[in-house]
Amino acid sequence: MERIEHRAAAGGWQSVYRHQSATLGCAMNFAIYLPPQAENGPVPVLYWLSGLTCSEQNFITKAGAQRYAAEHGVAIVCPDTSPRGDEVADDPGYDLGKGAGFYLNATQTPWASHYRMYDYVVSELPALVEQHFPVTAARAISGHSMGGHGALMIALREPDRYRSASAFSPIVAPSQVPWGEKAFGAYLGIDRQSWSAWDTVALLSRPQTHTPVPLLVDQGLADEFLEKQLRPELLQAACDAAGHPLQLNLHAGYDHSYYFIASFIGEHMAWHAQALRN
Repeated sequence: MERIEHRAAAGGWQSVYRHQSATLGCAMNFAIYLPPQAENGPVPVLYWLSGLTCSEQNFITKAGAQRYAAEHGVAIVCPDTSPRGDEVADDPGYDLGKGAGFYLNATQTPWASHYRMYDYVVSELPALVEQHFPVTAARAISGHSMGGHGALMIALREPDRYRSASAFSPIVAPSQVPWGEKAFGAYLGIDRQSWSAWDTVALLSRPQTHTPVPLLVDQGLADEFLEKQLRPELLQAACDAAGHPLQLNLHAGYDHSYYFIASFIGEHMAWHAQALRN
């Protein structure tokens, strides 16, 4: 690994590293915030997944989460949102290709050779982080928009790996909205049945054999994507039907931006910290 950024923040250190990913077949950046408590021993980790067009930079520079991570003694790891590099397939649109990996494992050409963000986030990156940094195997996961989709979907698929999962403005049913239909059709092909394995609402309809991971979701009611792309009412209905624990908070006046995330990230950090202590 190569450390390419290193800055003091809230008594701890905000760094960015670059490494060669065997899973994605390209060089990848990830950000890690280590709170001051990490000087005295390993700390639990929150994995943050960002949204369309983002990289590892957006959350660490806009959310103001470091002060809350320092308060609770939690590390934060932020991967990039897709594979990168000249050899990686791309699309002219902002909602497919680089910056739009959707946290799944692609099966279709030309995407399948690099777009395996699910395996990267779930397996390769945590193994790397836990090998090289003072963190424990106690993990939580969160994200925004496309990353909110990733966080909820991953937690449902991997309930033994995460203590809690939260999201801001998540794409809860990608199989039923334009963003998801475009991405899933390209990455996974035309068989919509295969899409359900990567769709939060669809996953909630399956029989659950593990203790459910509790979900926390915050959604702004002035979000310009609320009715067409996000549809939190589908998540509420699916959780109600499955008996899955969900706290859905709706906020008048808030939009899809990082102003919304920065306003409530403290509550999310405290909620995750409690779960990570249990």
